[in-house]
Amino acid sequence: MAEDGEEKLLATVQHIVQTLGSSDTMTEDILRVFSNYDGRLSLDKLYAARAAAASAAAGGGVGAGVGGEHSLPESPTLPPPPPPAAVSAAAARLPPATTSMERTVRTLDRQISQFVAMEGMIWADSADADAFLEAVDDLIGTVQELEAAGTNRALFDRAEELLSRCMTRLEEEFRALIERPDDAAPTAPGGFRSDGSDDEEDFGGGDGYGDEPIPIAKPVTDYDVVIDALSPGSVANVHQIARRMVDAGFGRECAEVYAAARRGFVDESVARLGVRPRTAEEVHASTWEELEFDIARWIPAFNMVFRILIPSERRLCDRVFDGLAPFGDLAFVAAVRTQALQLISFGDAISSSGRAPERLFRVVDMYEAVRDLLPDLDPVFADPYSAALRAEVTAVCNTLGSSIKGIFMELENLIRRDPARVAAQGGNIHPITRYVMNYLRAACGSRQTLEEVMEGDFGAVGGAAVAVDPDRPTSSLAVHIAWIMDVLHKNLDTKSKIYRDPSLACIFLMNNGKYIIQKVNDSELGVLLGDEWIKQMTNRVRRWSMDYQRITWGKVTTVLQTGGPGVGAIPAKAMMQKLRMFNTYFQEIYEVQSEWVIADDQLRVDVKAAVEEAVMPVYTALISRLKSSPETRHDLYIKYTPEDVEGCIQHLFEGAAR
Repeated sequence: MAEDGEEKLLATVQHIVQTLGSSDTMTEDILRVFSNYDGRLSLDKLYAARAAAASAAAGGGVGAGVGGEHSLPESPTLPPPPPPAAVSAAAARLPPATTSMERTVRTLDRQISQFVAMEGMIWADSADADAFLEAVDDLIGTVQELEAAGTNRALFDRAEELLSRCMTRLEEEFRALIERPDDAAPTAPGGFRSDGSDDEEDFGGGDGYGDEPIPIAKPVTDYDVVIDALSPGSVANVHQIARRMVDAGFGRECAEVYAAARRGFVDESVARLGVRPRTAEEVHASTWEELEFDIARWIPAFNMVFRILIPSERRLCDRVFDGLAPFGDLAFVAAVRTQALQLISFGDAISSSGRAPERLFRVVDMYEAVRDLLPDLDPVFADPYSAALRAEVTAVCNTLGSSIKGIFMELENLIRRDPARVAAQGGNIHPITRYVMNYLRAACGSRQTLEEVMEGDFGAVGGAAVAVDPDRPTSSLAVHIAWIMDVLHKNLDTKSKIYRDPSLACIFLMNNGKYIIQKVNDSELGVLLGDEWIKQMTNRVRRWSMDYQRITWGKVTTVLQTGGPGVGAIPAKAMMQKLRMFNTYFQEIYEVQSEWVIADDQLRVDVKAAVEEAVMPVYTALISRLKSSPETRHDLYIKYTPEDVEGCIQHLFEGAAR
């Protein structure tokens, strides 16, 4: 009896549907209402009964259905069954029976349309988000089935259009979750205001960067830091969206949306580091003082971006696109590429902006910052899509290294071009000598870097470090510095010829040579040039000193020669003449050379000692003989006593101190 009652109930429902269902949509709605009203009226049973009725009506068997065993019970509330001809006509007007796939698409359309039309974020409510994702999963599966079947193109196009609408809304949710993750946070329980008034007090909302606190990159000295721009919950949400978009064939669009959303964060972070975009033309037109300021900002910014910001973006991207390769790699490169290339292009512009020697030290700083970074980039730029960025960093390292070599070449040219028109007063150390030696001494503070650059192993310290042999004066850097020293020596030799007095030329060469030896001995220049080079330079200074003694005091000592007593001794009058000549020579020398300069204290002492050793014995002997001679001892006039001569010699070469 239960089965008989159920069949009668189905027949009654079918009669109502045929009477009221004037369209496919209305018929669908009526059937759904009945299925929700009574558990016995499932959609499958209702659709089966409707299909059977339509088939019977088309075959002329409707009357059997009416008057047979399962005819409708009489009821005063129902109208009498229509005649067979009317039923046949109604059945002819019915649309074809709806397939299960059509019903699925219609159902998904109603469900998804509700979510797509929502004004607020779907992810503001986790239940809505779960329901939406479930509907999206069903739609993706349906589209795949329809595509595989290939029998209902119209339905497939309808499902594809619905899927496109889904993806558009998912893109909006995806972007919002990345840019404004707090918008999807659950509403706070009572006791907390949601108007954001407290945020301004807690986070300093008046800073001009918006009401919400944004985690941004700032200059640091400890680079062992990771920026978690999104909470774990937000990462999980955007990963779920990314997975659906990739499954639906919208992986590239998802990567583009992600990159656009993160690019703003990266741009703002770099801007807060004080680095502004500069074209190569702007860099080349700037003064070196301006560029030094920019470089001082660029180095920490470069480290911050490539050691913290970009690795953090890689980590976030890998979590969002976990298992969704290659779209994570595409998104990562697109997010960081602009700022990375901006920093790299500044390094390229500096490399090509000039070769003035004073630029060496800042360029070395830039080179070392890039070189030391290279090994850390391998895990960050390991995929094929970001390998080009890794190559760009390597390239700028090479160009900076080439620039360093070029600057050293320019130092040689600077020495050669230094004019030989003006001599250093008093034979003092020439400014070019001070500049070159202090420059090279300071440059040796970066000896390791200069060694690898001169060897052509750009970036080698980042990989296999160049071994620096402390006893190897034949390295490329050592040879290059020795060549610079040779150029400097030739330049000084040319400048010495400006002096009309050959003695002063010797003093000039001695001063500069001694200064060079001092700077070499108290720095790593001594290691690079080697003991043999230092010995040769010391011998040069000794030879210049001997030349000075010969040119200046040779004639003096010759005048003072008197020969021994007895045979060959010169007469007293001749000795008096020698004394007068000595007085004249000595006075001229003293008046002039007391204004000259020997800068090094020890060298000055040594030169004076050599003068005393050459002059004092013969002068003392002459005075003694004159005093002992009967012809001269009564009217002898001695202008300079031996003590006077010795005192005057001690006052030579102190022009700078007087």
